[in-house]
Amino acid sequence: MEEQGSVLVRVYTSRAQIPVPDASVTLTRPTQDGRSDLIALRVTDESGLIQPISIPAPAAARSTHPGPEHPYATCDIQVEHPDFQMLRVENVQIFSGVETLQDAELIPLPEHPDPADMTSTVAVTPQPL
Repeated sequence: MEEQGSVLVRVYTSRAQIPVPDASVTLTRPTQDGRSDLIALRVTDESGLIQPISIPAPAAARSTHPGPEHPYATCDIQVEHPDFQMLRVENVQIFSGVETLQDAELIPLPEHPDPADMTSTVAVTPQPL
């Protein structure tokens, strides 16, 4: 039985964690055929946050027994703002009944950016549960 987990994204810049308002945050879920389904598209507020997004997740009881399937759902998060490099976080893990906080630290673009330097990708490795 599927239950719900949620994701909250916090977008900031620099080690001082300065909030980035008006950043576009896209959540997608990979499909079996290699494509992606759109879960949500949000814009950060003045605190660099989006409202939590509910995502179907496997029942928490699945995490208590070893097995071939992961006891969590995954999604990919892409964060964009015109003044910063795009950030993509892959395989964010969503557990039933848990609010996942995903930090997204954006890197400012130089004055004349090289298009090859405009995207950062972070891949989250699966947890052996």
